[in-house]
Amino acid sequence: MYNGATYLFFFTKLIIMKKLFLFGFLALFIVLNTSFKEDWGFFAHQMINKKAVFTLPPELIPFYKKNIDYISRHAIDPDKRRYISEQEAPRHYIDIDHYGKAPFDAVPRRWNDALAKFSKVYLQLNTGDTLQLFGEKVAHYQRDTMTLFGKSIQNLFQKDSLKIPTSRYVDFVKTHISRKYYEMYWEFPLQDLDTLFQTVVFNQKAQKAFAEDEVSKYGIVPWHLEKMLSRLTYAFKEMDKKKILRNSADIGHYIGDSHVPLHTTMNYNGQMTNQVGIHGFWESRLPELFSENYSFFVGKAQYIDAPNTYFWDVVLTSHSHLDSVFMIEKDLTNTFGSDRKYCYETRGNSTVRTYCKDFSDAYHRRLEGMVETRMRDAIFSVGSAWMTAWVNAGQPD
Repeated sequence: MYNGATYLFFFTKLIIMKKLFLFGFLALFIVLNTSFKEDWGFFAHQMINKKAVFTLPPELIPFYKKNIDYISRHAIDPDKRRYISEQEAPRHYIDIDHYGKAPFDAVPRRWNDALAKFSKVYLQLNTGDTLQLFGEKVAHYQRDTMTLFGKSIQNLFQKDSLKIPTSRYVDFVKTHISRKYYEMYWEFPLQDLDTLFQTVVFNQKAQKAFAEDEVSKYGIVPWHLEKMLSRLTYAFKEMDKKKILRNSADIGHYIGDSHVPLHTTMNYNGQMTNQVGIHGFWESRLPELFSENYSFFVGKAQYIDAPNTYFWDVVLTSHSHLDSVFMIEKDLTNTFGSDRKYCYETRGNSTVRTYCKDFSDAYHRRLEGMVETRMRDAIFSVGSAWMTAWVNAGQPD
């Protein structure tokens, strides 16, 4: 005989199982039916990783060819992770035009330097007030010295400005911000700020110090590529097959994204120029329609001597194509009109609105091979990154 408690147990368990089933179904529905705004499209990402395998040297290609299905299939994993991690999306792009105009000298190329320049550091004082201590608007970041100014400095030090060695602050950033970057909240000991400034002001007048991320708001792809290269190198050193494959697939995805011009601008989907939809048009629709005629023989992968410079050059080259991407689309829109620009196609059981084939063909021809070139360059870069990590790890068998 079952008592009331037993019935309650089974009833509760049934509800939980139903919720888990509904949650799983919903998650699957989202993954299968959402248009990703920040990727090459599943087709192109998988193609890039697959073709990159054939750029590798004889010592490395057997391992990758044996696992080519995994490398290709999992090329889209980083996009799926966006649904479970809010920190994932910034790894796919950088809104470089947020920082000014080319060549974007205002953006430090080194990760810790960028965090030092842009991260905001706050103090919560004993009075309950919160003051900003560091950040672009309250500090002038220079190579040798960092000048702080503003209300926080006046209140704490009774000075209009204060200078400290930039190298000392970068070391502080490495310890207290960079190492905790992927956490949601960074707090650090007040005595470490006293050490930084060689004072005792903070322990006396403040309750705590904490940091706010100002870098990932605008994307971190060139910096994240360096991090991914280090992870893949370490996986090779450990000779950990699962980590090698997972990190190879992931870095292939991020490198692919960095070759897309629309991953380098705040106007990533034409939302600022009345060209909404251009993102998916350029990186998904065009490759799906025309890549059959692309040549993906890109030669042999090459060792990357200076990864930081290499990845930044990729981003800057992508950004240099933006004017053509937008200008040509707008010119053709004026020529074709909306009735010849958009068409309806049947996909599965659905009818979807998309760019007409004639419009797509005209745009593709006016781009003069840009999409093919960026895909080819991405394939070469992915293979070169895989080989570089393997060489840096000592070329393990």
